[in-house]
Amino acid sequence: MVLVAGAANVDFVVRAPHIPAPGETVLGGAFQTFAGGKGANQAVACARAGGVATHMLLALGDDAFAVTMEASLQSAGVTMHTVRPQGVATGSAFICVDNRAENAITVAPGANACLKARDLPALHGFSHLLMQLEIPLDTVHAYALAAKKAGLRVVLNAAPAQALPPELLAAVDVLVVNEGELRSLAGSEGSVADCLARLPCLTVVVTLGARGCVAREGGTYFVQTGFAVQAVDTTGAGDTFCGALAAALAQGMPLTEALRRASAAAALACTQMGAQSSVPAMQEVTDFLARASEYDEAPVIQALRHYAGLA
Repeated sequence: MVLVAGAANVDFVVRAPHIPAPGETVLGGAFQTFAGGKGANQAVACARAGGVATHMLLALGDDAFAVTMEASLQSAGVTMHTVRPQGVATGSAFICVDNRAENAITVAPGANACLKARDLPALHGFSHLLMQLEIPLDTVHAYALAAKKAGLRVVLNAAPAQALPPELLAAVDVLVVNEGELRSLAGSEGSVADCLARLPCLTVVVTLGARGCVAREGGTYFVQTGFAVQAVDTTGAGDTFCGALAAALAQGMPLTEALRRASAAAALACTQMGAQSSVPAMQEVTDFLARASEYDEAPVIQALRHYAGLA
């Protein structure tokens, strides 16, 4: 059973030909509202794409947006532990998606900023704690230490990027970052492999967009190529990866299998609009992998190893 602690936001999404530059106004197209937030996205992915019992600790305002968040989490089968601070709105995110399915995001934390160390529920029965950095850093730190003391494995998606205290990193069993976050934490512009080696966590996974991902477990490196799909919206793909990865690890899968399932789930998430609304079901991931396994990926694997500095 996995506990996710993190942010829940309502996403306001507009399509546009390109993401505006500073001072630029762009005439956009379709506008939609979705349930989002890194914590909630990952909880939905853990439950829906990963197929494991998932609980989430979150904070919501006393407003209509909270109802949207609760409905999305309930529909995915996530059990909620909800904090409701007074006089604070539910978190929100403003997202522009361009014609290449890339996005730019601005977040107003709202109630998410009110989660405190005292809000952590009893940890009995959980095997993994999954967190991100859209709630206060001191809260993340306190939860990690409590989970470590209780014998849980701590999975941290260090996003958005920020400096992390050594004591927090020491409590993390699995660190998941994108390439920019990896270089920021490692303090290096070296190769992906060099940056992975600089981080103290036992297991570090770096996602590389369409290329795939690379992981270091102890002194051993693994690569997982991306899957070719017709991308519509990349919003939430990284969160889907994290949730599916945590679920696979909670089920006892080896890291290589967990990376493959997480990568497939993330690829499928790119084929639909929205964050939580795009998370595939576990059977969809299984069926997708059955078809994908028919292809020889050796040349692509070699290219990824070369890019990461492992060739």
